[in-house]
Amino acid sequence: MNAKRYLVSLCLLTLWVQPAAFAEEKSGLLDDPLLAQPVQLQDGATLPDTSRINCATAVDFTQPLALTDAVDTALCNNPQIRATWAEIKVQSGVVGEARAAYLPTITGSVSRLKDTTTYSSGSQQPASTSIGNQYYGSLNWRLFDFGGRAANREAANQMLLAAIAGHDAALQKTMASVIQAYFEAMTSQAVMEARMQIAQLAQQTLSVAKRREEKGATTQDDTLQAATALAKAQLNAMHSRGDVEKNLALLKQVMGINLEMSVKLPAQPDNVIPSDIHDLNQWLKQAQIRHPAIMQARAKWQADKDKIIQVRSDGLPTLDMTAHISRNGFPNQGLSTINQTDKDVGLTVSIPLFDGFSRHYKILEARAQAEQSEAQLEDTTTQILTDVVKAWADAKTALGVLTVSQQLLDAAQASVNSSRRRYDKDVADILEVLNAQSALADAQQQRIQAIAEWQSARLSLLANTGILSQLPAGTE
Repeated sequence: MNAKRYLVSLCLLTLWVQPAAFAEEKSGLLDDPLLAQPVQLQDGATLPDTSRINCATAVDFTQPLALTDAVDTALCNNPQIRATWAEIKVQSGVVGEARAAYLPTITGSVSRLKDTTTYSSGSQQPASTSIGNQYYGSLNWRLFDFGGRAANREAANQMLLAAIAGHDAALQKTMASVIQAYFEAMTSQAVMEARMQIAQLAQQTLSVAKRREEKGATTQDDTLQAATALAKAQLNAMHSRGDVEKNLALLKQVMGINLEMSVKLPAQPDNVIPSDIHDLNQWLKQAQIRHPAIMQARAKWQADKDKIIQVRSDGLPTLDMTAHISRNGFPNQGLSTINQTDKDVGLTVSIPLFDGFSRHYKILEARAQAEQSEAQLEDTTTQILTDVVKAWADAKTALGVLTVSQQLLDAAQASVNSSRRRYDKDVADILEVLNAQSALADAQQQRIQAIAEWQSARLSLLANTGILSQLPAGTE
């Protein structure tokens, strides 16, 4: 009877240790008894700065689309982010398996058996039948190895860190893509509005030229030149409208929404407050510390180094404790003829003697894999730091152009106003007015392009440094 109670308790303990075998959805401790899941899986998806990704709030597309709404929508719909999120779950399972290697494995079985024994026709022995229950339980526990479990656990932890860094890299890549698409669509919209203003200005110039021609103050040549300038301005406005539709379609594609959905964007700000670019060395240090691609490559290299220790320890002795208890026989051997209980507890030392040199080549393979990961880390670091240098130089240039473009626009606007007043007073010809209008259109284009290049260069610098975990100030 004591043996029965012992085996029943053993089976209940097994049910607690391995809940996944009996239910897919549990809560609390049964979901993660070994605490292998990282904080990200427990609290939900976040950006690298721990700010939440807002997928619950519906975006009102009848209003001008804010940059934050565009980013949140893209992050929630991007399949690559979902894939990297699933990879974190996969690696957390691997961590759980590595931690489980330190715990004993317990199995138990209860069988209801019917044994029937018959003899040949010439035998005087009558047939016999016995019915009974058979109980069996076993425990196996690895007590010592030469660092194999520890190395496997550490490798699993590093691969989990690599998966988290890969998820952060996917987040930053998606954020950079949607912000870039957002700015390009906003820029094309500003270009269209500027060209429409130039077309309106050309229409006003044509009206003035016609009135002057009717009064005999000028010839038909002025009217024809003004009409040509108007047609050219209208043609440019039509081309810019097509660019807006194209860039809006690209923005919708990056956001992962229906291409037929109507999206409106706010106007590009006229005044942009530039921020300090800082020293290049600061950006390089930040990239080496915080860029998720470098962190991912570094974790992968560390995991491969731990793999060498694990493979080497597989060829070394191990010490295990084993315990068994059975009543009324052993599994697959039928019922015992008498009611009996067998118990045994022991220690087992396993010593690998010869495996055809396969262990030797596995160690060589693991070392080579670690060397490859180290080279990939160096290559990733070099590539990212090179991108940081380029992005820093582009940002410095864009910062200077931003200031000069405003000065150019102000001068061009003043020139147009002056030429129009001079033309109205008949002290300037139509060519002066048209040239001033053309210069204003070019200055507006330069200003819009300067704002776009500054925003793009600053974004690129943040993204290449790996600190684009939240929307930078001034992007709205």
